Amino acid sequence: MASGKKVVSELDSEAVDKLLVLCEEVTRATPEGARRFIEPAPGVLSRAKSNQHHIVFGRRGSGKSSLLRKSAADLTLDRRPIAFVDMETFKGHSYPDVLISVLIKSLHEFKLWLDSAATAPASKKTFWQKLYNAIPVRSPFNKSRTGVLSAELNELIEALEAQLRMPEVSEKQTKQTVSDENTATVDLSVDGGAPGIGVKNKIALGKKTLGAMEEQSKYVSHKVEYLHQNILGFQRFFKKLSELSGGSSFLILDDLYHIRKSDQAKVIDYFHRVAKGNSLWLKIGTIKHRSQWYEHSDPPIGVKLGDDAKEINIDISLEKFETLRDFLKKILANLMLETPPLTLSGLLNPTAIDRLIIASGGVTRDFIGIFSNSISQAKNRGKEHHRGPRIGAEDVNLATGDYSPLKQEEFKVDSATEREILEFAFGKLVEFCTETSKCNVFLVSQKLSGQVRESIDQLIDLRLIHPVRSRVTLKKGAAGELFEAYMLDLSQYTAARKVHEFTIVDLGASGMDENIRKASLVYSGS
Repeated sequence: MASGKKVVSELDSEAVDKLLVLCEEVTRATPEGARRFIEPAPGVLSRAKSNQHHIVFGRRGSGKSSLLRKSAADLTLDRRPIAFVDMETFKGHSYPDVLISVLIKSLHEFKLWLDSAATAPASKKTFWQKLYNAIPVRSPFNKSRTGVLSAELNELIEALEAQLRMPEVSEKQTKQTVSDENTATVDLSVDGGAPGIGVKNKIALGKKTLGAMEEQSKYVSHKVEYLHQNILGFQRFFKKLSELSGGSSFLILDDLYHIRKSDQAKVIDYFHRVAKGNSLWLKIGTIKHRSQWYEHSDPPIGVKLGDDAKEINIDISLEKFETLRDFLKKILANLMLETPPLTLSGLLNPTAIDRLIIASGGVTRDFIGIFSNSISQAKNRGKEHHRGPRIGAEDVNLATGDYSPLKQEEFKVDSATEREILEFAFGKLVEFCTETSKCNVFLVSQKLSGQVRESIDQLIDLRLIHPVRSRVTLKKGAAGELFEAYMLDLSQYTAARKVHEFTIVDLGASGMDENIRKASLVYSGS
């Protein structure tokens, strides 16, 4: 440097290495991580702990698991019976085995709670401080009554495990169908097809019979019958658990979207029936457009939002840019409290924070992951580089490219059987933004429906496009028509930004709303 003074950078601090390790740790939702939880919006945590069934929606990495684990920790400190079940464990399981498996795991978790948190005295700090960093305010439960209930619960678990090991049984019945056409009087032979009944007669009719055999398979699941027959037993257990604890119990089913979509409503339905009237409350975390929590059938299956369960959506979209900036900056500042003397201003240029927010689409885990990669980018280029001794926007751009393979891999896992359809839909969107409109933001009509609309909803949940504005009107044309604005994920245009005339809309700029009201940005999917 001209002054001859040595540039001092926080990037050279040993604390940065500790921060990188911490970033890796906090991106994995664990029970211990509940102590670092930051509420995304006022009242969200209290709702998640209330006596109400809830479905918590959010993109992968948005903080659903952190919210649910924080709720579980707080409720445990209040000695409320809790079972936390990670549904990813049962990925690929078929129905009804998936329901039996989830039921076994749920009861195991309640038994673990009865054998530990229910009776552990507040003075047992090795237990309470290690897991919850606090001590309970309520007294422990009666050991004798708790032991009796734990033993009863163990019998229910053993019976379910035996049922899970049993093979399924199906029954088949065959019937003959008859098709007719007009002709001269002939003999008619009819086989009634009902068990034990056979009718064969010669009747004079003006029809010709063309016999055709049709096999119908009537499937009877003995495991499903077992579950139906024993639901009262599970209800009695939770009623006793409520009496023992003097209040409510909570079952948390996290990441429901990992089990087959066709089975999700059936699993929820069973637990909802067990819970009803027995002070058991369901808290279900999932990705909205990868889930089916209700089937309109006779009778209905699952839970209906608004009636049976309430919705908690923890996503903060880029539309609330200032709120999102405050929230994500608070998360980083909280991590740096554990890694002094690091500070936000010492590590990042002001423009880098906004670029991080845009690169992450507002998803907490992506924000932390790209931030961690940005540190590595800035350290590797050296503090004497023209971009200076702090993380800059260009470091974030490069880090986003490094982070992209992880998102692509998760896209492949989460898109499942719809992968080809979604890959095709996303490819068309990328082509439109980078070659046609040459802008990172695109518009779709609020009237848009069908496959294109469904694909956009799924791509939002898969974090490849991000909501920017929920209500946009055009400057010219389409009078009165409303549009929604979305941003293509930064990883898709870090190279395209060098293309001639490619426009990157600054979401934090005051004139952003005017810049996106262009007919050239409207995407129809055709």
